[in-house]
Amino acid sequence: MSRGHLSGMDERTTPPVPHSLSEVHHSTILLFGEVLIDCFPDHEVQGGAPLNVAHHLRGLGVGIGVVPMLVTRIGKDEHGHRLFDAMQSAGLPIDGVQLDSLHPTGEVRIDLEANSQGHRFEIAPDQAWDFIHADMARLVGLSSRPEWLYFGTLAQRSVAYPITRPAAHPALRALMQTIHAKGFLDINLRDPWVRKDVLRWSLGKAEIVKMNEKELLRVAHMMGLGSASQTVLGKRMLHAFGIRQLLVTEGQNGAWLLQNDGTYHHTGPTEPLVDVVDSVGAGDGFAAVFLLGLTQGWPVEQALERSHHFAGEICRLRGAIPDSDDFYQPFITAWQLDGPAT
Repeated sequence: MSRGHLSGMDERTTPPVPHSLSEVHHSTILLFGEVLIDCFPDHEVQGGAPLNVAHHLRGLGVGIGVVPMLVTRIGKDEHGHRLFDAMQSAGLPIDGVQLDSLHPTGEVRIDLEANSQGHRFEIAPDQAWDFIHADMARLVGLSSRPEWLYFGTLAQRSVAYPITRPAAHPALRALMQTIHAKGFLDINLRDPWVRKDVLRWSLGKAEIVKMNEKELLRVAHMMGLGSASQTVLGKRMLHAFGIRQLLVTEGQNGAWLLQNDGTYHHTGPTEPLVDVVDSVGAGDGFAAVFLLGLTQGWPVEQALERSHHFAGEICRLRGAIPDSDDFYQPFITAWQLDGPAT
């Protein structure tokens, strides 16, 4: 979809790319999937894993030329206007944001558990992001020439009416056939939207796969990989699907990475966080920093440690995205992200 068409929403236009970006090498990352409103019991915030990851990539990577570009779809409604404005205000490119006159902007109801360490999701069906248009997605891919394509499993769910059929999944297939980007798959198993065939296809299309430890066990069972330790299951998964790296998050217990050459790294456990608000979006923060490290050539053990640390800091926020870019500054300084790529 052209920028001119998108700017037709109340004559709004895309903010210019900051001048500093013209002086550094660009690394474009396409993020395919759901953009929505997270509805907590007492407040609403923008959300969806691709949007959360895009925000962190923009906040951390603007000084080194990292350009996150969403491929998504929102409704022409109040929530859609709100999300569109927020993306523009944040400096996120809106070239890949499609507008839908027939389906509403996505909503997810979130109930937090008493200890703030967990949450339950109620994801509404037949939302705008279910109907991402394949040809529009392809055009964005052709024009942006991304280095990486971030995608998940939730946006590939089926829609129920008039009959059960794949919705955004064909758009993702078309996009992958058009571009030569490497795939980063973020597993997101949300019942009742888990599809074995989509999961199998997605694993086969990804160079890097991220999941949590519960998802590892479930995916291994669904894919018929047998019973074994987590690391053995991980090795079987790498071999079965041609994956280069498997990332597994374990919450407070750390995270580990397994490469197809047998190399294994583990961050180890961390001290309990003393001011946890909620864990919503922690995994998205982890994915964003690891993707950032891929564009900058960080050693894998360094990328793993930084990703885990950043995810822990996200747990200190209410929701998945900080209210101010000040949140990112300590990381930008510590990781030297305010100048040439390190």
